Amino acid sequence: MNLRTAFDFAAQLSIHVNHLNKALKDATGKSTSDHISDRVLQEAKALLRHTDWNVSEIGYCLGFQEPAHFNNFFKKKTQLTPRTFRAA
Repeated sequence: MNLRTAFDFAAQLSIHVNHLNKALKDATGKSTSDHISDRVLQEAKALLRHTDWNVSEIGYCLGFQEPAHFNNFFKKKTQLTPRTFRAA
């Protein structure tokens, strides 16, 4: 995933990051970072459900440097570990 931050998206759109954040917040009520993390979470759930990749591979695929960072992100968002989510 190349576009992981608000700065990445703003640069791709050739606008200032503050403008992007304000436009998204006004239109949706959510920050750029919230939209990005929601999309990463959606992709993580799909990979956990539909692939046999291990949790570390999914984390690396989604741009996390360490498996623990992916586990912490996923648990913070869902209250479940990736393994628990997959088993459910």
